[in-house]
Amino acid sequence: MRILITGSSGMIGTNLGLRLIEAGHQVFGVDRRVNPWTDRIPTLLQDLAIPQRDFRAGIGGAPYPPCDLVVHLAANAKVYELVTEPHRALENINITYNVLEYCRHHEIPIIFASSREVYGDIHRYMTEETRADFSFTESPYSASKIAGEALIYAYARCYGLRYIVFRFSNVYGRFDNDLARMERVIPLFIHRISRGEPVTVYGADKVLDFTYIDDCVDGIMCGINRLFRGEVYNRTINLAYGEGNTLIRVAELIGEAFGRQPEIIVQPAKRVGEVTYYVADIRQARELLGFNPQVPLAEGINRAVAWSHGELLR
Repeated sequence: MRILITGSSGMIGTNLGLRLIEAGHQVFGVDRRVNPWTDRIPTLLQDLAIPQRDFRAGIGGAPYPPCDLVVHLAANAKVYELVTEPHRALENINITYNVLEYCRHHEIPIIFASSREVYGDIHRYMTEETRADFSFTESPYSASKIAGEALIYAYARCYGLRYIVFRFSNVYGRFDNDLARMERVIPLFIHRISRGEPVTVYGADKVLDFTYIDDCVDGIMCGINRLFRGEVYNRTINLAYGEGNTLIRVAELIGEAFGRQPEIIVQPAKRVGEVTYYVADIRQARELLGFNPQVPLAEGINRAVAWSHGELLR
């Protein structure tokens, strides 16, 4: 297959691109920054947020090679930053519109990276895909993902677009240490605990569903194959491990991996826009894709620390 990945220089895009190449597929990436981890993914540097009108060759007239399927990962993804800079949420909507127009003009199916953020701050603990209640939207970031999903569904109805929407949840692991660009909780905790610095947890009871990158990529690969073959399409699917853990537990596991007791500062929950509870219902992923996550949090943390520690020693 020939796969176009938007956001190919990000953590998920890099892992997915390398997995696809190793499986013998042709990969073409589009991103607005150079990949900091590998040069094996051919990448066009382009800002997909700029309004476009010409989609005959690619987006904005940029020459794209022919492809069979698009995996759309590109987005501004740090929730709290989009609270302080909401124009970046609008950029996410523009990016998705441009990618959908490219897919429409070239009749290409799409996998769209949505987020567990679309469920809002769950107090009823209902995370089955059809139970998302968009009145619980917590932030401009979650609103941008809801808008992206809405565009996907509209293009499916109006233009016959075939899609799979994946709602990811706290993906972590290999190629996830670019803290200068985006402070994500696990690499930030690894960075600080490795140096004996304190970490701050906003909400002692905050529970999230952490997904190791290899499990995430396994799920996307299943989706690519089944969407391309027409076996699964026009479905919205949670892609996560399916188990909740507190941030305090995350910090403790990282401390264990380094053989030290971390200093954990607990602050009241919550910062504006952030979700305090989410555990994914992954029954659809199991039933439709044969998805079976293999890496529980303790093992994933050990792998993430081993990879990050190796990077720190270079």
